[in-house]
Amino acid sequence: MSIDMAQFHQVFFEESFEGLDIMESGLLDMDPGAVDSEQINAIFRAAHSIKGGAGTFGFGEISNFTHTMETLLDEMRDGRREITTDAVDVLLKSVDVLRDMLTVAQDGGELDQSSVDAQSRELKRVLDNRAPGQSQAADETPESADGADDDGKAPLIGWHVVFRPHAHMMRTGNDPLRLLREFHALGETRVVCDISGVPPFHEYEPEDAVLSWDIHLDEPVEKYQVQEIFDWVEDDCDLAIMEVYADGVESAPAGEPSQKAAPKPTGKPELKLAEPPPERRKGGDRRQKKAATSAGSIRVDVPKIDSLINMVGELVITQSMLSMLGEDFQHEDLPKLLEGLAQLERHTRELQESVMQIRMMPISFTFSRFPRLVRDLSTKLGKKIELKMNGESTEVDKTVIEKIGDPLVHLVRNSLDHGIETPEVRRAAGKPETGTVELNAYHKGGNIIIEIKDDGKGLDGDLLFRKAVEKGLVREDETLTDQQKFELIFMPGFSTAEKISDVSGRGVGMDVVRKNINELGGSIEIDSELGVGTDIVIRLPLTLAILDGQVVRVGDETYIVPLVSILESIQVRPEMINLVGGKGEAFKLRDEYLPIVRMHEVFDVPSEHVEELTEGLLVIVEAEGHKCGLFVDDLLGQHQVVIKSLEENYGSVEGVSGATILGDGSVALILDITGVIRLGGNRPEDFRLQRTA
Repeated sequence: MSIDMAQFHQVFFEESFEGLDIMESGLLDMDPGAVDSEQINAIFRAAHSIKGGAGTFGFGEISNFTHTMETLLDEMRDGRREITTDAVDVLLKSVDVLRDMLTVAQDGGELDQSSVDAQSRELKRVLDNRAPGQSQAADETPESADGADDDGKAPLIGWHVVFRPHAHMMRTGNDPLRLLREFHALGETRVVCDISGVPPFHEYEPEDAVLSWDIHLDEPVEKYQVQEIFDWVEDDCDLAIMEVYADGVESAPAGEPSQKAAPKPTGKPELKLAEPPPERRKGGDRRQKKAATSAGSIRVDVPKIDSLINMVGELVITQSMLSMLGEDFQHEDLPKLLEGLAQLERHTRELQESVMQIRMMPISFTFSRFPRLVRDLSTKLGKKIELKMNGESTEVDKTVIEKIGDPLVHLVRNSLDHGIETPEVRRAAGKPETGTVELNAYHKGGNIIIEIKDDGKGLDGDLLFRKAVEKGLVREDETLTDQQKFELIFMPGFSTAEKISDVSGRGVGMDVVRKNINELGGSIEIDSELGVGTDIVIRLPLTLAILDGQVVRVGDETYIVPLVSILESIQVRPEMINLVGGKGEAFKLRDEYLPIVRMHEVFDVPSEHVEELTEGLLVIVEAEGHKCGLFVDDLLGQHQVVIKSLEENYGSVEGVSGATILGDGSVALILDITGVIRLGGNRPEDFRLQRTA
């Protein structure tokens, strides 16, 4: 019975990407002057696991590339090679290339072979102790013109391998026949089987490995390509690998440690192996496209599972108690019933919290990418920058972790490019040469707060305003507060860069950042002081599955307004209402005019107070830096609601982000504030008037 190895591919990729993160963080923390042996061992183990897994699952190119990295790391950990900054840089770049190779193998894309080949040459350059840019010397050419090596030795033409499995090998899950088939991927192979170890029939154990093999490979491949076939069984067999030269001489490779002697079988029948699939003959690369519908996975700590199981047990006990009460219910049993219902409510709430905890992951999964980003960009920009990270153990919903990564990258890149000054400018301003970028994460009020701070030059509100006027984004006669000027950087097409680079300057990015954060149900604020630095604060919900919302009534319908979008709720007085010609209704709130969005008109719902704004309520909301007042009939209280996807169950509806089921069984729509403002037809910027003195 054959096993479909493709079913294990996703686990291999997930573990490989985790291994790459370990390698990258270890290399970034490595000080060539004082290397921690455990640190280099951890990096080596990660590379070895990736190589072994790639070889097992048939990703030959990945296995070969990782083997070269592993060879370099092995020499470093054994003390045979000095650890230099050049070697660390090459290994970091190799991690990037390996990540691309794994991504292509996982998604079925097209591999940039030139990039792989170029990085392989860089690794071999370091292994050959050549300086950057130095080509291989002419006297290092493998073969001379007459076909012999420079030392007079005949050229290598193949390999002779004697392979004797130990009796228990097959009990470890290894199949000797599969190992033999791997040789077909390397070239023309002849195999002779030694059956002298086969015992009499009455002593035969089916699970014992009793055969051994004499393998002749007629291809001058690299030794590591032969060795890696036996990587997983090197402790479960006797093995001898010998070079075969054109003059017929066989010998172990120079400098190799002595290997266990394996007797050479003579006069034994030749074993013909089944021809492997074409993709195996081409190098063992058996990539398979990842199914479009494959779901991601998440690792869960055992204590979280134990807590969930305990809660389920408590729930079963409560259900059993209620069932017994229902069998012969008497009026005097009412207190027990109420007590049971209270227990059921408590256990259900605890079960919900336990289930939500399973989806929680430390934000270090996102923060881990930034040490490399800061290192590379600071070198490219010619700046000295120190990265500080706090609160990496703060847990957030897995979906939030996945979606917040790109916005954070934009913000950190902007801090590095626009915020932190060059060493010369910092010295002239009386600052330390090394700038600081700080990432903080912590829980506050049911939300997660992520701060990006820098001690750079800060934001110049007046410069931002002039740039916005030049680009036609705001009117020159407008008067904005400092906070409103800072928020101009989130407008589409806005940029203060003097020239376009691969880091910034095209006027895209910051508007996308705010859009993505708003889609997560969060908000972003900026506080900056010129010459001192900038502090960007992101507020996000802990989970996207549950929402804290304000239930509002419009006619006979109920809607949920996300609490994160609500600033306040008021009952307007007649003197607060104004009609702006050609633009719509507005009301004055503390020297600021805001547009009014009548909810009954937006969703075509009959309302009790269609005409009289003073008899209803205005819910002041903010989205993407715009404020407005939602006119509703009444507020019905605040609730934590479970979000149901409207798009999956019905279809996309503008102004609505989802739906939920209330306690009475009715369905309430969850409002998308940005869409509601757009549906209202009033542009908030049209109502941005001067503040009164």
